[in-house]
Parts: sequence; C-alpha cells; structure tokens
Amino acid sequence: MSADKVIREGKLAVVTIDMHRGHLDPEVATMPLAPEASARVTAANKVLVDAAREKGIPVVHVVTSYHGVEEIASNPWWSRVAGTDASRANVLNHQLAGLPGLAVMPELVGEGDITLHGKKRYDSFYSTELDHVLRSRGIDTILLTGVNTNSCVLATTVTGNTLDYSVVVVEECVDTMDPALHEAGLKLIRQAFGYTATLDETVAAIR
Repeated sequence: MSADKVIREGKLAVVTIDMHRGHLDPEVATMPLAPEASARVTAANKVLVDAAREKGIPVVHVVTSYHGVEEIASNPWWSRVAGTDASRANVLNHQLAGLPGLAVMPELVGEGDITLHGKKRYDSFYSTELDHVLRSRGIDTILLTGVNTNSCVLATTVTGNTLDYSVVVVEECVDTMDPALHEAGLKLIRQAFGYTATLDETVAAIR
C-alpha cells in the first residue's frame, strides 16, 4: 500500500517530536540543528500543521524536558558522550527545567493543539501520554515530524509500528544534528517500520 493511500484511509493525527527552541532557535538552542536546517524544517512543519488544522486533524507536540540533570545522566551512553566531540556532547545541559528551549517553536502552535512535556528518551511513547492521547481519539495513523531523523523520529516510528499504528514520516518535516544519517534514517523506516511521504504528497492526501 502506498503512503498516499494510508493517509487517505487513516484516522490521522500529526505528531511533532522536539520541534522546540532547544533544537531550532539559534539564540537559545542547547543542541542546535544547523541554522538553515532549523529554518527549513520549521517552515515545512508549519505548512503541515496548518493544513492539518484546516481539516480538523489533531496536532500533538511531544517535547523533551527534565526536572534535573540526574534524569539525563542516568542514561549511561549520554553520560559517556557528554563533553566529548559527539553531536550530543551538550546533552547534560539540554531541556532542563526553566530553560527557554522547552518551548515549541511559536509558529507551530495553534488553538486546540495538545503539547506533551516530559519526554525523557528518544522514543516519544516511552513514559509519556502519547499512546493514550492517540487511542482515546481513535487515531490509527500518525503523520510524524521532528528532530532527530536518526534517533527520536526513528525510535518513535519503531514503537508506533510495534503498537500497531501506521506511521508516515513526512520527509521535509524531519531533520537531524547528524546530517549524514538523515537519509539513512528514512531508508530504515521505509524498509522495516513505516512509510515516508513528501510534504506535497501528504498535504494533497489530507486535503
């Protein structure tokens, strides 16, 4: 089945992952995408969420946040890469309580959107209300966007597949701090876990 058919036949929700200032606003980001990538993925997400709202499709924003650094440091891999030359070297300073990066990019937030703070790990279902929010609304198909393609987006797609959702990753609406792995992440998703579709294909299908 094509992604187009999946979108047209599904009970849809848009789920954005970590489309927050901590990745996307160069002035405050603690683990930033490249500025041009931030601008591009934010603009693409705005097109998608605006189109979804026009059709009454729920928009759910999932946001990483921590009460304290110990919640991050308890992950042994993150502790090991902290302060190194890894792309996630600043992980122990990322999305802590009180930081401006916790806010979803303002142009992406609309009336009626649901924002779930408290994501702790790559998988947006793990220790969040996401599954309940979707199932209580009869959602069976997720239009997935966000950061990073090869970590949070991939991990969430894998769990979405495991939980028997149809997951469609909107290609222009995802990006990563690891640019060389963006296409690899999409390829893994297409091969084993879900669908990908361009922004134009997705907007046309939901309209």
